[in-house]
Amino acid sequence: MSANDDKLKQLLEKANTLPFCPGVYIMKNSAGKVIYVGKSRKLKSRVSQYFQNSAKNIKTSRMVSLVDNFDYIVCNTEIEALTLENTLIKQYTPKYNIKLKDAKSYPYIKITNEEYPRIIFTRTRLNDKAKYFGPYSGTSTVFSVLSLLNKSLGIPSCKRKFPRDIGKERPCIYRQMKQCCGVCAGDVSVEEYNDLIKSAAEILRGNISKARHAIEEEMFKYAEAENFEAAIRCRNTINALEKLTEKQKVVSSSHIDHDVFGIYSSDICTAISILNVREGVLVNKSDYVFGSDRVVDDSSIGSFLCDYYRGKDDIPREVLLSFELDSEERELVEAYLKTLVGMNVEVRTPERGDKKALAGIAVNNAEQAANRYVSDSEKSDTLLASLAETLGLEVLPSRIEAYDISNLGSEHKTAGMIVCEDGKLKKSDYRSFIIKTVEGTDDYASMQEAIKRRFEHLEDESGSFSNLPDLVLLDGGKTHVACVRRTLCEMGIEVPVFGMVKDEYHKTRSLCDEENEISIASDKELFVFIYKIQEEIHRFTVSKMTAAKLKTLKTSSLEKIKGIGEKKAKAILLKFGTLDAVKNASVKELSEVKGVSVKDAESVYAHFHQSEEK
Repeated sequence: MSANDDKLKQLLEKANTLPFCPGVYIMKNSAGKVIYVGKSRKLKSRVSQYFQNSAKNIKTSRMVSLVDNFDYIVCNTEIEALTLENTLIKQYTPKYNIKLKDAKSYPYIKITNEEYPRIIFTRTRLNDKAKYFGPYSGTSTVFSVLSLLNKSLGIPSCKRKFPRDIGKERPCIYRQMKQCCGVCAGDVSVEEYNDLIKSAAEILRGNISKARHAIEEEMFKYAEAENFEAAIRCRNTINALEKLTEKQKVVSSSHIDHDVFGIYSSDICTAISILNVREGVLVNKSDYVFGSDRVVDDSSIGSFLCDYYRGKDDIPREVLLSFELDSEERELVEAYLKTLVGMNVEVRTPERGDKKALAGIAVNNAEQAANRYVSDSEKSDTLLASLAETLGLEVLPSRIEAYDISNLGSEHKTAGMIVCEDGKLKKSDYRSFIIKTVEGTDDYASMQEAIKRRFEHLEDESGSFSNLPDLVLLDGGKTHVACVRRTLCEMGIEVPVFGMVKDEYHKTRSLCDEENEISIASDKELFVFIYKIQEEIHRFTVSKMTAAKLKTLKTSSLEKIKGIGEKKAKAILLKFGTLDAVKNASVKELSEVKGVSVKDAESVYAHFHQSEEK
């Protein structure tokens, strides 16, 4: 019996001792790092399947071959297990789990919770009673939708805040072009404005006909009350909605709302495409692609479905799948969706008709997404192979970390770190370091401190710092490389280190080690790749240093005001975000900041409005 067979036998024996109840299991490798998290209605049945000799798919077999041990947590219900699984996946970011990106990575449209609500772009979902729509496939889609809403309904897109700015300035040209209802002019009531916002919400849900009927009713009410200007605005909005409907793609004769999930899988990757269909019209499409190292089975797909709908306001009564889902997993998804919307949601695989055709369209889109992923991966592999050959690396540099130092004199010394994974920037792994131990403007010592602090965390169980890079690039020359290599050597860490050398015009010239410069000018794609990394690390580091400096300047300017110390200044800035917002705030708004009295608020207001009073 091989060592691997012996290990599987031991794990199977442990799995057979598990209880037949809901819970979460946590797979770990020989280093104790979590590589997979799953949930099950019956822990014993599910976990033991991994370690039996029955056939598994290639991706699952690869993961199981690395499992050295596992833990488990018993739960009272399947929903509780599902929620815990999601929490643990976010905590450990296991290599083999399929998962959505962090909420901040996807764009949403937000309708704020105010007297005069605003419709804005955001990447962050907050528990602020606002309405969120999405996630959308990209920022271009969001801004396109926002533009259509603003032009169709006449919703203001400017930075004016209502009711504060009503009547303060003349209406802009958009009102004359009939692309804005002109709230600032003062002739649009708060009720009329909120009717427009309600219509916008219905449109974002895909219910354009419902929005049109609601506006028609308002138009007749205004006409009966002889408020003809408001009635005309309603009529113009209805005409705009008619044109908007004509532009949308009708994909189903059914008027039932549904989301359609299509899946395409190969040895290289798995792609999931989601079509959001409302009243027979395709209103949005999203693609998610997972590499060959992700485990894709009924359990992970069920978790993906629940994660997709977590926090969404717009959940249809029907979810269509292009594939069969295990009955237990399907029931769990339906039960979870019911807890979100308070009504039954059917999850099923259509066998005929329009819905079957829609599922086919989703599969075709998933296949296209997978083909794009393969094409991009092949280009990235070729590029990384060229880089490895140029630098004489022993392995393909799948994870590259780049570092730079920025400062203003001897103040705000900042080190930035960016990450490039499989040829693409991975912004979720970006980090910055405030240099603490270096006196003056010693860039070499600052770089050494940043490198030491970063690599001290290699033993972390999870997180970005637990991953050893295949290549380290420095925005600097031979001396930078020598200093960093010396630091890594003292720590017992072997990682290739090269500098990105600039010419007299501050543009990328070559790469270097401690002794030689290596020209990359003849390889256009490699040159552009290194140039982008060097520009990105410089941009990121300077932005972090500048933000730290501006924060100090803003805080110190507020601290000059009588009665405002560092603590109150930070609280005010945290509340309003920018100094301009503080300047435009009223005494009442300022006094609502925790720890700021009415007297303090009056002092701040007076400080920024002295010239006006004079």
